[in-house]
Amino acid sequence: MPNQTEQANPFETAKRQVDIVADLLKLDNGMREILKHPKRELTVNFPVRMDNGDYRVYTGYRVQYNMARGPCKGGIRYHPNVSLDEVRALAAWMTWKCAVVNLPYGGAKGGIICDPKHMSKGELERLTRRFGSEIAPIIGPEMDIPAPDVYTDSQTMAWIMDTYSMLRGYSVPGVVTGKPISLGGSEGRGEATGRGCAYVIREAAPHAGVKVKGGTVAVQGFGNAGSIAAKILYDEQGAKIVAASDSQGGIYKADGMNPHAIEEHKTKTGSVVGFPGAKAITNEELLQTKADILVPAALENQITKKNADKIQAKIVAEAANGPTLPEADKILFEKKVVVLPDILANAGGVTVSYFEWAQDIQGYFWELGEVNSRLERVMTQSYAKVHEVAEKNKVHNRTAAYMVAVQRVADAIKIRGIYP
Repeated sequence: MPNQTEQANPFETAKRQVDIVADLLKLDNGMREILKHPKRELTVNFPVRMDNGDYRVYTGYRVQYNMARGPCKGGIRYHPNVSLDEVRALAAWMTWKCAVVNLPYGGAKGGIICDPKHMSKGELERLTRRFGSEIAPIIGPEMDIPAPDVYTDSQTMAWIMDTYSMLRGYSVPGVVTGKPISLGGSEGRGEATGRGCAYVIREAAPHAGVKVKGGTVAVQGFGNAGSIAAKILYDEQGAKIVAASDSQGGIYKADGMNPHAIEEHKTKTGSVVGFPGAKAITNEELLQTKADILVPAALENQITKKNADKIQAKIVAEAANGPTLPEADKILFEKKVVVLPDILANAGGVTVSYFEWAQDIQGYFWELGEVNSRLERVMTQSYAKVHEVAEKNKVHNRTAAYMVAVQRVADAIKIRGIYP
């Protein structure tokens, strides 16, 4: 039994990933130990007044994994299944994601064990403000900058920013990112994840023997990231969207569909299912669709050793976190499928969060065109570096991305030395 628990523990997985890359990078034992431990963990238990006048005590966490490259960055999630080990693992992955796209950040993550679906807006505001005040001693623009995550949004960030500002006695917009534009949010933040993914696909296409213009695309998960990646590939790169899906099911049309029309249909009906002129398919069938580019933008653990050999795409671009299992990576690599791993392919979101923070600190805001051109530059350079490491070491892109990220963090730790 203990074994199964260990396997299901996300932080054990995160530590194993460090070990694999540390072997390839020939890191010494001391450095491995540092890279496998979070720098700081805060657990808070705090009361919240419910609408009926009763008080409930909630538990929340903030884990700062590594600060060697700069202040920590990472979301806050509200979910009944939040655990300290989950938050530790997510903080580790944020560390590597920030490093792979060379942002001057470390990684952090936060969470509260709660069920936001059964809470009123007033209860969520009181929960957020109390949690914000509990973690206030360890967050701030120079220390740790939270952002939205599962079941949190720009309103949540506005409440945290206001709570932190009240404690300081002046407005501090740079304490969080993912804020409404009226409070110092950035243009282009909403579409950043999908746009970044589309840029990385464009850069990888020549190495995969794919022409994006006229090429076919299947998108699993037509939500924020998936729909925006589809629209950008369609509008700006001339790709054909042949399949799309959401949690209700999928649609397929060999001669292509207009993603804007799919979105309109989804807004009207609540799903992509039933899109005029398209054939109904399952999410499983979508993954195996004959398409040049597959964008898994839904849930984790979608591509497994059971279906990896049936994937027909030449490029798999992970707009979601963790859609491909490690055993599937191996099969896809042997099939010469180019996988663009999540820590690279969906890093557009954290990149524009960094831009938001930089704009807040300067008090000077950029137009959308400037945000997008800076994002394009970051994603292009990051893909080039990962591709170079993959070719040189004859490894797949996920391993290469981790090698780039872990090496950057290890170098920063080594150069700084250990205080005192």
